[in-house]
Amino acid sequence: MEFIELLKAIALGIIEGITEWLPISSTGHLILADEFIKLNQTPEFMSMFNVVIQLGAIMAVVVLYFNKLNPFSLSKTKEENKDTWSLWFKVVVAIIPSAIIGLPLDDWLEETFHHFLPVALMLIVYGVAFIVVEKRNRTKTPKVTDLNQITYQFALMVGFFQVLALIPGTSRSGATILGGILIGASRFVSAEFSFFLGIPTMFGASLLKIVKFLATGNSFDLNATIILLTGTIVSFVVSILAIRFLMNYIKKNDFSAFGWYRVILGIILIGYWFI
Repeated sequence: MEFIELLKAIALGIIEGITEWLPISSTGHLILADEFIKLNQTPEFMSMFNVVIQLGAIMAVVVLYFNKLNPFSLSKTKEENKDTWSLWFKVVVAIIPSAIIGLPLDDWLEETFHHFLPVALMLIVYGVAFIVVEKRNRTKTPKVTDLNQITYQFALMVGFFQVLALIPGTSRSGATILGGILIGASRFVSAEFSFFLGIPTMFGASLLKIVKFLATGNSFDLNATIILLTGTIVSFVVSILAIRFLMNYIKKNDFSAFGWYRVILGIILIGYWFI
């Protein structure tokens, strides 16, 4: 394997680890990165790679929130373990809309929207949405300030917001966090629920991509396996740092800065597209 290919996989893992949890679209950034950092792999492999390295990011959530997510913890009371089971049931409810809509449309969505220009446009659209929502909510007091206050209706509504993220450039975390805020949750609760919702969502998406990759006659050679593992491991390490940064950041700040970042980046990319 060429050393430069390994460096490219590391770079893509860093991009995934940072952008998966910040509301700026990891898939969108990976598609854009492919314009400049091209791995010497087939399009089928890259389609699978861009999704599967998200497993590293997901494992960062599992590690950081293991106690909160563990319904069998001996350090919790029976009531606390019951609340943890309830949280997981709400997460399951929240993934239903994207599973019903996303699974049958997966190939069409990839063919139609996994391109440079749609990503740039979605970056701008949802960047503006974050700026507008944060301005509107500046004087409002959130009604949901604890995970235990989340209802099944709330979870389902957030799940419908996650459907928006089927279009790359939207951001899965961005759509669900924005949805949570609009429904009445605090930024902190919206972010945490978005993280937990990502666990079954991204495990399922990764499994689907791997099955499709193998079902079309592709296979993993040594180089491809090393590249995939490298991107996934780097994504895990960087995600630990990104999650900690975001949760500390939103204690004192809103998401407006991310909205402006999305708008500026989208405008630059559209300019690049037409030059």
